[in-house]
Amino acid sequence: MADVRWIADNELTEKWPFWTRANVGEVLPQPPSPLGWDLVWENGTLAGWYDCAVNRLGYGDVGLDEKRPQVAGLFGGYAYLCATSIRLFGVRTPGMTAEAIDLAYFGDHPDVPPYVHEDWHESEAGTATLAAWLAWVMGTMEQDELEADRLDGLAARRDRPDLIALDDTELVARARSFEPLIRRMFDQHINQSGAASIGPGVIGTVCNAIGQPTAAMRLVAGLGGVDSAAPSYAMWHLSRTVRDSSALTALLDEGVDGVADRLRASDHPDAVGFVAELDDFLVEFGSRGPNEWDIHSDTWETRPDLVLALVDRMRLTADDRSPVDEQAAREAEREQLSGELVDALAADPETQGQFAAALASAKVFVPGRERSKTTIIRVIHEVRMAMWEIGRRAVERGDLDEPRDLCMLFIDEIERYIDGELPDVRTVVARRKAHHDWLRTLEPPFIIDGVMPPNTEWPKKGSAEVATGSTGDVLVGNPGCPGVYRGRARVVLDPSDPSVLEPGDVLVAPMTDPAWTPLFVTAGAVVVDVGAALSHAIIVSRELGIPCVVSATNATGKIPDGAQIEVDGDTGRVTIL
Repeated sequence: MADVRWIADNELTEKWPFWTRANVGEVLPQPPSPLGWDLVWENGTLAGWYDCAVNRLGYGDVGLDEKRPQVAGLFGGYAYLCATSIRLFGVRTPGMTAEAIDLAYFGDHPDVPPYVHEDWHESEAGTATLAAWLAWVMGTMEQDELEADRLDGLAARRDRPDLIALDDTELVARARSFEPLIRRMFDQHINQSGAASIGPGVIGTVCNAIGQPTAAMRLVAGLGGVDSAAPSYAMWHLSRTVRDSSALTALLDEGVDGVADRLRASDHPDAVGFVAELDDFLVEFGSRGPNEWDIHSDTWETRPDLVLALVDRMRLTADDRSPVDEQAAREAEREQLSGELVDALAADPETQGQFAAALASAKVFVPGRERSKTTIIRVIHEVRMAMWEIGRRAVERGDLDEPRDLCMLFIDEIERYIDGELPDVRTVVARRKAHHDWLRTLEPPFIIDGVMPPNTEWPKKGSAEVATGSTGDVLVGNPGCPGVYRGRARVVLDPSDPSVLEPGDVLVAPMTDPAWTPLFVTAGAVVVDVGAALSHAIIVSRELGIPCVVSATNATGKIPDGAQIEVDGDTGRVTIL
C-alpha cells in the first residue's frame, strides 16, 4: 500500500546505524496511528527526549536532529530505539561502558553488532555534564520537578471541561494545548528512567562482589509509591466488593462482555454502590490501558469492560493474597536485608557509603520513573478524549464507523475536515485502517544494523516456526523477581481476555504494561517473552513478591498452555515439568 499516506520513516545513516525494538517495544508494541504520532510523539515526547539528551545528559555536541532526534524513531511503521545513542550514554558516563549498556538491553542476543569506537563518542564536556547529573542521582535526589508534573497531570484531568459543549475547533485547540506539557513531562520521564537505572546498577555490582548476587533484586523490591502498581491495589478493593455481594457476583458470572452496561442498568443497591466506586476508579486510573501511548487505543475510561475483565479474575483470589499485604512484606524484607548488608560493609567505608547512597537512590527513582510515566499518560489521555469527541460526532454524521477512527488522519487533515475541505473522509480512513491492519500483521526486525529491509519483505507475525517445548525443556530468560514457583502455565496474549487465568496459575505473556499488571495479583508467577531491566513486569512483580522471568524469548509459543512449569526468578530459568 505504498500509495497510502503514512508516517514517514526515519533516515538510517552511517553515524546512527544501530536501532532496536528492545524496550520501546513495550511502549509502542503496535504501529502508532498517524494522529497519535502527530500530536503526542512528533511534537511532544520526541521533543522532550531531545531536551533531556541535550540539557541533562550532555548530548549537545552530537548533532541530534531537533525535529526527529536520533534517540527513537520509526522504520516500516514501527517504533525503534536508537541503540547507537544509548551506547553513547555508556561511553560517556563515568564508570560505565557501551558493552555494559548492551548487556542490560540485549543480554547475550546473537544479533547485537560489536561496539566500534569512534572519536566523536567521547566528550569531556559531555562526561562532565553526566557527572553532574550522577551527583544528583546519587546525592541530591531532589524531586521538585517530578512533583510539579504530577500536580499538572492531575489538574489536566480534574479541569477537563464538558467536551460535548466545545466545538470542533475548540477540541483541537485543547488537544494541541497539551503538546508543551507532554514535551516537558517526557523530558522528565527520560530523566527519571535514566536515574532509575543507576542505583540498582550499583547495588547489583556490590552484591555480586560480596557473593550475594540474588540479594540485589530483593533490595529494589517493596519500594512503595510505585504508581504502576496502584491500579492493582484499587482493583483489589473492587474485587473484594464483588466477592462479598451475591448480586455483583451473579452479574459478573454472566460474562465480562457488556458487564459495565449491565451494572449501570441495575437498580440493585450493591450495583449502584459499585458503579460509584468504579467511576471514582476511572477518574483516577482511566487513562491506563493496553498500548496507552497511542491515542488510537482504548483505555479503561473509554472501555470499562477492560477493567472489569481484570477484576473478574482478581475476585477469584483468596483474601489472604492482598497485594497491599504482599507489598508490605517485601518492604519489610528489603529494609532488614539493607541493614544487614550495610553493616556487613563496615570494614570498607567507601563501598559502604556508595552502597547506602545507591539504596537511597533506587528508593527515590525507581518509583519516580513509574510516576513520571503515570503523569504523562494522564495528559496524553486528555488529548485522546478531546479528539475522540470529534470522532464521535463524525460517527453521528456517518463519516466514520467508530470515534477512534479519527486517529487514522493526520492533524492537518482533521483541521481541513473541520473546515469542510476533506471530501470522502470515509474512503481515506478506510484505506488507512487497512494499511494499519496490514502493518500489525508484520514481525518487525528486532535489530537494525545499518540496513533495513522494506517492510514488504518482513515475515508475518507467527509465521516463524516455534517448536513447542516438552517435558524437561528449559527456557532461559532474565531474572526479574526472586523466588521459585511451580504451577500451571496459562498463555494469555491479550489483557482484555484473561479468562483462562485462575488463581495460582503462571501468567505467560508476550509483554506487559500497566494494563497487564493487575493480573499479577491472581498469578503465582510471571513469564514474559520480552522485557528490559526496569520493565513494568519486573517492577510490579517485585512490589508483590511474585517470581518473574523476562526476556524468555518465544515463551508464549514454546510453553504449552496448561503445562506444569517451574519458574526460577533467581536464575531466569523456566522448566517445563
